[in-house]
Amino acid sequence: MTNPSAQPRIRGNDYGALLPAEFGRWEPTLSVSVVIPAYGSQHKLDLTLAALTAQTYPGHLLEVVISDDGSDPPLRLPEIRPEHTRIVPSLPNGWGCAHAYRSGALAAEGDVIVRLDADMICFHDNVEAQVRWHHLADHLVVVGHKRFVDYQSGALTSQDVHDAVARGDGEKLFDAGQFELHPYETFIENTDLLRTAGAQASRIFTGASASYHRAFYHDAGGVDGDMILGEDTEFGYRLGQAGGVFIPELASSSWHLGWSTTMTDDKRASRYCQPFYANRVLIPRTRRPDPGRQWKVAGVEAVVDVAETTWERARATVSGLASGLVSDVHINLVGPWSKLQDGRRDLHGDPLLDLRLMREGLSDDGRVYLVESVAETAFPAPYRFHCPAGWVPTSTALRRLIQLVNKEGYGLVTLELPGEQATTARFEQTRAYARARRVAEAGDEIDDVVREMFGAHTIDGTEWALTPAPADSPPEPPIDWQTRAEKWESEAQKWQTRADSLNGELRDIKVRLNRRLHRRIRRRLGRLRRRLMGRSG
Repeated sequence: MTNPSAQPRIRGNDYGALLPAEFGRWEPTLSVSVVIPAYGSQHKLDLTLAALTAQTYPGHLLEVVISDDGSDPPLRLPEIRPEHTRIVPSLPNGWGCAHAYRSGALAAEGDVIVRLDADMICFHDNVEAQVRWHHLADHLVVVGHKRFVDYQSGALTSQDVHDAVARGDGEKLFDAGQFELHPYETFIENTDLLRTAGAQASRIFTGASASYHRAFYHDAGGVDGDMILGEDTEFGYRLGQAGGVFIPELASSSWHLGWSTTMTDDKRASRYCQPFYANRVLIPRTRRPDPGRQWKVAGVEAVVDVAETTWERARATVSGLASGLVSDVHINLVGPWSKLQDGRRDLHGDPLLDLRLMREGLSDDGRVYLVESVAETAFPAPYRFHCPAGWVPTSTALRRLIQLVNKEGYGLVTLELPGEQATTARFEQTRAYARARRVAEAGDEIDDVVREMFGAHTIDGTEWALTPAPADSPPEPPIDWQTRAEKWESEAQKWQTRADSLNGELRDIKVRLNRRLHRRIRRRLGRLRRRLMGRSG
């Protein structure tokens, strides 16, 4: 077994080099909290606890925390349950599965959290199957396998479930042909069990059965209690941006008693979740269809150091960033803003004059933030763009950089710029830098660690991405090529319609001419026939 303190360096999401322990042939050391948010359905909860009682993971390392989301009557502990099981009330000022789970996770004490729905029957080695991975690294996200079955209340007793799971026969509780798999199974298979999925791996995260280190859960911000529906998708995105590696655990499984919300009412569930995903989830980027909008989570965080530059150069850079085709940008202007005092001063001789002009001319734009430093990564935004003041991004620069990183998976793209002093811009993938900081050892250069795990690329920054700031005016607004294309497409369609009409008229003319010619030929043939008949007579 590998000590989590010596973190493995996993390239992209290719966890294939990790070798989890064989079932029953290793000694677990991590304590586990199984956190179950629950609302009513006492009978199904009893079955879930009965299955957890028969797990192969050591009982002294296992606790179960049930977060009661205001059930009426309140939930109770059944006779068949793990030894260390407790019910905690959901915290005030909230409701729903996400809020209840967040409440339970805050009460959890284990090294690893296994998140489980209150209507799951786990096979005997399900907890062991997931937690063995977490002994290898502290930033793994393991998604448990599940089988959905149409369950009728009362069909099983707690004793039935406990005995079957204890014998290793949990799989036999339902007929093999009566269940459905999660729709994400196809994506998992098509990406070599997520090893080639890259950043898209986070899309398969589902909360019905999943696990991670408790510290990593909190590093990613924990589940958002405001997400009444779709909280697992949103949290999975943040786990990815925090550097998580996603692993589908297929060696063991569980029964999901009933269908998921998306299975029973996909259209209404999708309609409800769509604005929440657009506001908070950037993978895939197509979740955010509306151009020109600002959102809770920025698509790109831009960083511009303005401490030693002029108002004119800063204005040009900000104008380029704000007017590009990627509109969901968060612009951090880094400078010594706290030094600005508004007392009496020499207006034109003020050494902080340029900072004052920037504050007045730029800070009221909702996309611009005046800061003295930035965090280590752009979390939860997926990308960070470091742009030197005085260089202006082209209208397509950020979009093309996003496309490049999405296609090739680079953690870092360096844009070389000309000048007397070496100058570069940088485009960083957040999840790459978040993971690099988790696994880096003393003395490591973070860029080198990113290059090792995700790759890096260098381009000529002046080829299509950046231009020098003009001397006396802000950059021209971007050309909206899409609008132009739509205009010419409409124009082409108009002329195509006209051409079709003229072709129709030409066909009619040809038909009329053919009829006239046919009549003339018939008349001539008639006259010729009569002449011939007269001569022969």
